Amino acid sequence: MNDNAIVEELGQRIKRFRLNRNMTQSEVAEKSGLARYSISQLENGGNFSCLTLVKVLRTLECLEKLDSFLAPPGISPLQLAKMQGKIRERASGQHK
Repeated sequence: MNDNAIVEELGQRIKRFRLNRNMTQSEVAEKSGLARYSISQLENGGNFSCLTLVKVLRTLECLEKLDSFLAPPGISPLQLAKMQGKIRERASGQHK
């Protein structure tokens, strides 16, 4: 999927969450402190900010949907291999 298609799919999912909660765009806008136009832009794949997305997800009680994205990244196997040479395995016995 290209970038625009991903944004459109995200908007459709937000819309589905809203409809499942039986809320209008105006209700979401009011509860999230945003303009109805912002909700419409989000749902239709237009421009929106990350803050708008977070506010809408919080209002729709779907903020946990970001958990997998926000999980702390692990160390990649390549980084781990590079670090192996830097880990001390024994003391030199010489004190300064």
